[in-house]
Amino acid sequence: MPDPLTLSFFQRALLAAALTGGLCSVIGVFVVLRGLAFIGAGTAHAAFAGVTLAYLVGLPPMSLAIAFGLATVWITGLLEERGRMKLDVSIGIFYTATMALAILFIGLMKSYNAEMYGYLFGSILSVTGEELLFMSLLAVLVVGLVMLFSKEFFFIAFDQEMAEASGVPARRLFFLLLTLVALTIVVSLKTVGAILVFALLLLPASTAYQLTSSLRGMVGYSVTLGILVSCVGVLLSFRFDIPTGPAIVLLATGLFFLAVAFSPKRARRVAPA
Repeated sequence: MPDPLTLSFFQRALLAAALTGGLCSVIGVFVVLRGLAFIGAGTAHAAFAGVTLAYLVGLPPMSLAIAFGLATVWITGLLEERGRMKLDVSIGIFYTATMALAILFIGLMKSYNAEMYGYLFGSILSVTGEELLFMSLLAVLVVGLVMLFSKEFFFIAFDQEMAEASGVPARRLFFLLLTLVALTIVVSLKTVGAILVFALLLLPASTAYQLTSSLRGMVGYSVTLGILVSCVGVLLSFRFDIPTGPAIVLLATGLFFLAVAFSPKRARRVAPA
């Protein structure tokens, strides 16, 4: 067997894994702290509906994936803001509606399209140079905005009403955060797929939460774990001929339960008075 690191497609896969793992882990910190866990699942399925429509009508899949993902997070954010519906309820509605749309669009296709299913289940080993460049540009945009507004994002993650009262434009920043969540999910579709991408948003950040009480430390742990499990998952996938997405997510899940079992926070809670 040739050394996988000498294969161009495998090098692209590792770079895509590192990008996806790091990006999901950065945004995942705010998703966990703000309680937006379910929004990852709803937005991922909305983005996949955009992909299926793109293949049906012959348009670039990523463009419609972005459009569907952004429309979902913006509409649900507006519904919550105006008191019409709680965020988890509206996301649940979009989750089912967009998945139904995806199935409808697939049913309207006249032939089977294997490439399209890569966005549902993940197909990191087939990432092209153009797709990697697109992922890199989106990643730079998302990380740049997170670094620029990190203090404000932490503020609104803990108490959006207090942030608004303190003069922080919390409403606009919340919608910016939702936008970054949607873009992160679109970037990750080809890597782990719509079914599993929200797990990559939650698991590294949730694991990091068990390991530290520092916000800066949480981001550092989350990014490190996200990149680690993504790259190791790709290596395991190639070595044992198993699907990459499940390998990454199951590895991240194992680390999460280890962190829960040996968490310093848990040790403090059970320590005698």
